[in-house]
Amino acid sequence: MINTLDDIKHKARVYAAERDWEQFHTPKNLAMALSVEASELVEHFQWLSQEQSASLPEHTLAAVADEIADVQVYLVMLADKLGVDILPAVAGKMLKNEMKYPAEKVRGSARKYTEYE
Repeated sequence: MINTLDDIKHKARVYAAERDWEQFHTPKNLAMALSVEASELVEHFQWLSQEQSASLPEHTLAAVADEIADVQVYLVMLADKLGVDILPAVAGKMLKNEMKYPAEKVRGSARKYTEYE
């Protein structure tokens, strides 16, 4: 059962070790694999309208879930390889974003932060 990021990390380590794939799991290769999987995720939404993208057919949603899982696994593997603890990294980045995009300045706007400073 996988319930935490550490569970994913352990499962991915075991999976790679059983196949002798650690040799291929360099930060560069993991980042490239992550990009490929993210592109495969995006492909499911290419050419859909906003409405279509928000209400995917069951078979497409299942395929999207698989791609999201692939992205998550590669992201955890990359963070593991680089010694990045994802949860504190996310917490820190969210604080930076809150300072960069203060709600009272950006509410309802899609402009980049450099456009309103």
